Amino acid sequence: MDRRKFLKKSVLFGGTLWLPRILLPSDRISSSGKSRVVIVQDAKIFHNRHVDSDRLLNLLDLSMQTYFDVDVPLRAWRKIVHPGEVIGIKVNCLSGHGSTHKELVDAVVERLLQAGIRANDIIIWDRLNKDLEEGGFRINYKGKGPRVFGNDAVGFAPKLYVFGQAGSLLTRTITNLCDGIINIGLLRDHSIAGVSISLKNLFGAIHNPNKYHLNVGDPYIADVNAFPVIRQKVRFSIVDALEAQYHGGPAYMPQWRWKFGGLIVGRDRVAIDYTGWQIIESKRKAMGFRSLKEEGREPTYIFTASDSEHALGQSNPKMIETIKVTAS
Repeated sequence: MDRRKFLKKSVLFGGTLWLPRILLPSDRISSSGKSRVVIVQDAKIFHNRHVDSDRLLNLLDLSMQTYFDVDVPLRAWRKIVHPGEVIGIKVNCLSGHGSTHKELVDAVVERLLQAGIRANDIIIWDRLNKDLEEGGFRINYKGKGPRVFGNDAVGFAPKLYVFGQAGSLLTRTITNLCDGIINIGLLRDHSIAGVSISLKNLFGAIHNPNKYHLNVGDPYIADVNAFPVIRQKVRFSIVDALEAQYHGGPAYMPQWRWKFGGLIVGRDRVAIDYTGWQIIESKRKAMGFRSLKEEGREPTYIFTASDSEHALGQSNPKMIETIKVTAS
């Protein structure tokens, strides 16, 4: 599809002003080290309260084409994955009805297949089989099609990974089975950690996440993401922002959810989390809620993740190039 005919494009610089702009290949990461984050939205993505799968696939394509500045979706995916690899899709099904949309995962799977990844070499995974089933996924260990299972099905590798103040075992899915990971988090509030978007989604890879929620998850969330296997294998992050939650998370609280109707994508999950955090703060303000800082749960781990010790990405808005895409 020709994205130039399908979308209206604008760019946000340093959180100040939306301006029309033609993107060049060099804009993915500028010479100054800016990280690119792409936000795509479609006001028509829901039809009779259900996700329109065709429009969602188009939305995913727009996000990937815009991020990589290509006109063919597969050219974008082939910059992330390669035939013969085993690719994991880390979803988030902790909150049941508020889980990663299966329609989005189906769209990602469709493009991975077209990029040359064999169906059985795609693994959709999360913490527990039970969580996946409650999120609408069917467990599949060895059958046809993508494999689907939780950490409880494969266990944890015996090696203890340590970085900073975090020490954890990692699921065999990420250590032994997958060559690369597509990280699909959610745009939502978290009652302890402030937000749970992209970085915190990787808590689903460790055996002891319950130990790392002190001090708003700082520095633990950053430490876990700095484990070498996670740092090396997470290829790309997609935030399911079709429906977002601005308070009461991570539990599913429909009274504090809204239809954002979008996706947020990029390689830099620190920049993604900073961007998503600001979206949540804006919604909280609009709904008359205090800021997360005022509630004592500002997600400072986002800043820690960008410090010189962790070096996971950018948290300075002046170093983040945010591109907004609106589907017509």
